[in-house]
Parts: sequence; structure tokens; C-alpha cells
Amino acid sequence: MVKTKTLFVCQECGFETPRWEGKCSSCGAWNAFVEEAMVPKAAKQSAVLLKSDPVQLKDVTGEDDRRYLTDISELDRVLGGGLVPGSVTLIGGDPGIGKSTLSLQIGCTLSEKQKKVLYISGEESVKQTALRANRISPKDKQSLYIVNQVDLNVIQEHIRKMQPDVVVIDSIQVIYHPDITSAPGSVSQVRECASILTHTAKSMGMSLFIIGHVTKEGVIAGPRVLEHIVDTVLYFEGERYSSFRILRAIKNRFGSTNEMGVFEMTGEGLLEVTNPSEIFLSERPKDTSGSVVVPIIEGTRPFLVEIQGLVSRSSFSMVRHKAQGFDANRLALLVAVLEKRLNLNLQDKDVFLNVVGGVKIVDPSADLAVAMAIASALLDKSIPHDMAVVGEVGLSSEIRSVSQLVLRINEADKLGFKRCIVPANNLKNKAALKNKSIKLIAVSNLKEALENLI
Repeated sequence: MVKTKTLFVCQECGFETPRWEGKCSSCGAWNAFVEEAMVPKAAKQSAVLLKSDPVQLKDVTGEDDRRYLTDISELDRVLGGGLVPGSVTLIGGDPGIGKSTLSLQIGCTLSEKQKKVLYISGEESVKQTALRANRISPKDKQSLYIVNQVDLNVIQEHIRKMQPDVVVIDSIQVIYHPDITSAPGSVSQVRECASILTHTAKSMGMSLFIIGHVTKEGVIAGPRVLEHIVDTVLYFEGERYSSFRILRAIKNRFGSTNEMGVFEMTGEGLLEVTNPSEIFLSERPKDTSGSVVVPIIEGTRPFLVEIQGLVSRSSFSMVRHKAQGFDANRLALLVAVLEKRLNLNLQDKDVFLNVVGGVKIVDPSADLAVAMAIASALLDKSIPHDMAVVGEVGLSSEIRSVSQLVLRINEADKLGFKRCIVPANNLKNKAALKNKSIKLIAVSNLKEALENLI
């Protein structure tokens, strides 16, 4: 009787070794190796390979790859202007965040545009999926097909038989290849199933959506090669007890990775938030210290968010700097600048920072707003309710210029703000800002900005 050969596979990166190791030498993860049977060569070679001859670049045209809209404008913006035929999109997010709802909503809207959509659910029955689809869209969906299946060979047969325009896999962690002996969700299964489905989508010119689970660290479960295989990686974010959801593109071969879409979860599915600035500022308190509004840019879209700061005396020997929606290392840097350059007493204080609405800010133009929120909370002096703040802070407390100031000012002007603190260097080109009704307050360092506290 032939003995089955096994390998130890890292569940984080897919690294294989013939013996168990406590720490992965590839990604550095501890206790991540799981014993799995070796994948037969037949299974590895069962993918639908692309067979075509080399062509000259001048003979290649993009007419056959025209995008088509999903009629979900927030999603179309994140995708880069619509869905590309033959593209593979991976959607990740926490459990219950709305990944299946978004995918089914895409299928419903595309089926109403006479696109043949195949929704493959491995976690829900056909009746459960149908109930959700009817709740999301009561319209007639004649070209939307639903099947409950986890066997990759059967799924491949359904795809070849139906020739759909769009396929949704919910989710990749429950799909398995019968020729691979490891359990569904393992590195071998996820890697091989995703590779075969990607080859099928490319060869048939259909758009493929793959839903992926995430680990407790917030990254997509399975090997990192899964994110390299697909064309687009979307992350669905949001607070557990908040109705707002944010869709970000971490990787996009057909568009920018800086775009962001905002949705609101309701009983009828996900509703688009066309004016997120108004939503994020709707419950902002008046005349409260530590509250600052900053206009940020996500891709090509400006919107306003509220930053709240809180400073309290520390009851421990080591102070805490906690940030929600903002880089904690950047927060520690700004606290150090306030303490060193402006002589603010923060050495024995706990500093807490929160970006309202579950937004995660990566734009450096929010530095000045964060610094003013901390100073406002420490001094218990409020910032005028009709004032916005924008600027990047350097280590010498200088205020550096920001990009696309006109778009930021326009967004603040539409929301009724009368004043805005901006970097002095940005006002060199006054021609583009002279007709604005909002008053611009130019500052060159952090001390000048804090003089506007009341």
C-alpha cells in the first residue's frame, strides 16, 4: 500500500516545507504550518489554459474590452469607471459587513440590464439567496441564475454550459477541488480553485467576483498569492454598530486605488451615499473642544470628515496614544511636535483620537486638524463651528502645502463653512481662489494655527 506523502504548508503565505516549523521562514508567522497531502500533478494541470499566438501591439485594440456600468455609481467609481469584461475582482471584509449583499446587488442590477449572471452560493441554499435577492430588488430578474454548489468541477460545467457574462463565487473558502485531498479553505484548495476560476474567466471573457473571508487581523484569509492572481481587490469596511459601509480598492489593474465608495446598510440592501460629507457631519456637536473638520481627498473625490480628540490625565506609568481611523505612529509624531515645539504639557496625558463615521484617513493633509483637535482638547478651547482646517505638519511645526486645495475649499463652501485654515504656500496662486465666498486663513506654522482657538 503506497504511503500518502504530505507537506507542511503555511496558512498565511503558502510556503511549503517537508517538516514542521514553529516560525515560517517566508512570512515570519508563528504556528501557521498545517500538514496537508501533496497535490497531485493532475490537479495542478487541470486549469483551462490560455492558448493564443503572439500578436503585434499595434494590432491590439481595446474595443472588445469596453466597460459596462453596474448602475451602482459608488461601486463603478471604485472599479475605475465600470466593470471590465474578463476581469477578476476579489471582495473581502469582516463577517456580516455586507459582502454577499453587495455581490447579490451587483447581480440584480446587471440582470436588469440583460446581462446573464450566475450566482454560485456555497454557504446559503437557493431559497435563502432568493429571499435576499427579492428583498434587495423586487424587479423581475430573468437573467439571474442561482445555484448552491461547492464542487469546482460541477461549477466549471455550469459555467461552460451557460456561458454567463458575470459569475459570483460566494465564497472561495468553501469551494473545493475533488482531486486535492486537503480540506476546503486550506492554502492548497484556495490557491488552486482561484487559479482555475481565473483562467476560466480570462479565456471566456466573463467578469468574475470572488468573495473572500478575512482573518482576525483583517486581511483576506488564505495565501497572499490569492491577491496577486486577481485583477482587483476590494475591501468592505465599517463599524459593527454603524450603518455606514466604506468600499476601498487595495489593488486595481484597471483604475486608481485611491477611490472610495460610501454605502448605508438598510433593510432593502445597500444604499449609495451620494453626499458623505453631509452624513458624516450631521451629528457634529457645537462649541465643543476637540472637534475639528478637515476636507480630505480620496482619489478624485473630496469630502469633509470630523476628527475628535480627547486628552486626559494618565492613571498609569506609561501614557497611551490611541487612534481610530488614523495612523497611530503619525499620532505619536504629532503629539511629540506639540510637546517639543509648542511646549504643551502632554508627557503625562493619555491622547485619544477618533475619525467619525468609520473613515480611515491616509491623507497627510489631516495632520493640522489632528494637531488642533489634540490642542483644543488639552486647553479646553473650541474651534469655531464654521471653520475647516487643512494642512500637513512637519517636524519643525511648519505647515506644508497640500494638493487640490480648490476641490477641498469647494466642498467646504457647499457645506456652509465660512472660514478655512490653509497652508500659506497654497495661497501663492490666488487666482483660482479669489472668487470663493469662504474666508481663507493662511498659516505657516502650528503656533499661528492654534491662535484661532476660542
